[in-house]
Amino acid sequence: MPLLYPTQGTLSDVFLPQLPFARPRSEPMPSRRTQYQAREGIYPAWSAVDDVKTKAVQLSDEAVKEYEKASVKAQAKAGKIELYSAKYYAACTFGGLLACGVTHTAVTPLDLVKCRRQVDSKLYKGNFEAWGKISRAEGFRGIYTGWSPTFFGYSAQGAFKYGGYEFFKKFYSDLAGEDNAKNYKTSLYLVASASAEFIADLALCPFEAVKVRAQTTIPPFATGTFSGLSTITAAEGTAGLYKGLYPLWGRQIPYTMMKFASFETIVEAMYNYLPGQKSDYGKGAQTGVAFTGGYMAGILCAIVSHPADVMVSKLNANRLPGEAFGAAMGRIYKDIGFAGLWNGLPVRIVMIGTLTGLQWMIYDSFKIFMGLPTTGGAAPPGEGNKK
Repeated sequence: MPLLYPTQGTLSDVFLPQLPFARPRSEPMPSRRTQYQAREGIYPAWSAVDDVKTKAVQLSDEAVKEYEKASVKAQAKAGKIELYSAKYYAACTFGGLLACGVTHTAVTPLDLVKCRRQVDSKLYKGNFEAWGKISRAEGFRGIYTGWSPTFFGYSAQGAFKYGGYEFFKKFYSDLAGEDNAKNYKTSLYLVASASAEFIADLALCPFEAVKVRAQTTIPPFATGTFSGLSTITAAEGTAGLYKGLYPLWGRQIPYTMMKFASFETIVEAMYNYLPGQKSDYGKGAQTGVAFTGGYMAGILCAIVSHPADVMVSKLNANRLPGEAFGAAMGRIYKDIGFAGLWNGLPVRIVMIGTLTGLQWMIYDSFKIFMGLPTTGGAAPPGEGNKK
């Protein structure tokens, strides 16, 4: 058992010099080790951690090579993508679909607790207590209640939001002119993101209605996305799918304006603070900047949009058939008060911060994968940037 006992060579090194007639060994003595290094002869497994590290580096290098190969193949198949061409907007649309659909679905357990606490603040005291109660009552699948409409809805919303933002940012830049686009770039970001979100919410709203009802009714009112759509339309018509549209706009448009404008501003500030230019940093560093900027922007987004988020949950869960929008909002606000509009904010800050950071990281990673520049860190596109 070589890992437990000294080797024969080690025993010779230790005891042979003590014998009066022993011949000295002719092998050169090993270099002197520091007090922090293990003796290799006594502990043959001393380098096991180093071996693991070496293998991890090798696997990482192989993964990078495979990623590069896949990226080259994807770019060759898609052909050259000119900035602000139809292919460019299509790529950005698909990147937004991936970024929003995957991330929102992944945080469904957080969203479930947030929605239920917004409807009934006394239902759970915390996340872990909530997940424990839900899993005991509904099984592990209950923690992911609403994942299907979340995936479909936010995939569609992400596609229109990110693709639309890139389109409207260029469109409004051309209208304003290159000098005005640079001088009023924050206003440009705000208007472009608001325009994109206005359209994106039309795609999201039906799925959001199903999601909120599934998460706030115990047991859920439907077994899946499409059964939920059928149930709502059968009882209330198509209008039932859009009865939360106004508060959804009230939540999502300020949220998206803050998300894009603050992200662009934060990323630009980060590159101005860091040494060198944006082009001096590799792919990993640029995606790291994207995640950091996205997380910081997400915290601001959560605070700005939270009261409207609470109202969306309340309206989808408690709005009476045929009740006017203004009357429903007044009745709900009278019940919960101003403080009730902030129920679940800490959970939403964690959720939205993580979501936004991951979304920007995934989106910019996909743009890099397709050979496109990452978002932020440069002046907004004007007439002179068109290729």
